[in-house]
Amino acid sequence: MFDTKPYEARMSAAVAHFQEELKRVRTGRAHPSMLDSVQVEAYGQKMPLNQVANVTAAEPQLLTITPFNPSNIQVIAAGIRQDQSLGLNPSDDGRVIRVPIPPLTEERRKLLVKQTSEKVEAARITLRNVRQDALKEAKRRKEAKAVSEDDLKTIEKSIDASIASFNAQLDASFKEKEKDILTL
Repeated sequence: MFDTKPYEARMSAAVAHFQEELKRVRTGRAHPSMLDSVQVEAYGQKMPLNQVANVTAAEPQLLTITPFNPSNIQVIAAGIRQDQSLGLNPSDDGRVIRVPIPPLTEERRKLLVKQTSEKVEAARITLRNVRQDALKEAKRRKEAKAVSEDDLKTIEKSIDASIASFNAQLDASFKEKEKDILTL
């Protein structure tokens, strides 16, 4: 019999990746995961920010970064400034780095919704590719007489049901994020 579990696992991974991508989209409120993409040159190599400092959202419009080693303050601030996609300007007082999160303009909010919808489409394409792979494998097995015609139809229905379920998850995540972005 044909096992759809590996394909469902790939679909689940695609949805999980999409949800991780959504965390990086700014909503106008400070969230520590906004800085997950920041790499810092510390101890002679590039490291993720969360490995050299503690990041907290002290206020809705302010991130506070406390370095584990105070000598890394300058490289952390530089790392945040270098990540142009964030558009943030950190300031430090010698012990703590404060990153004010500027409010989003209406135009910027609409642009973020558009970018997010592009991420949704990319995730859907990934799901369709997994579906195609699964159907190709099922048809190959049918031609090899490993599965019957009826089994093939059952497999197709199962895969299509999985795709519908994962697409619904994508839609729900997108609607929630869209509401977050557009809320002032």
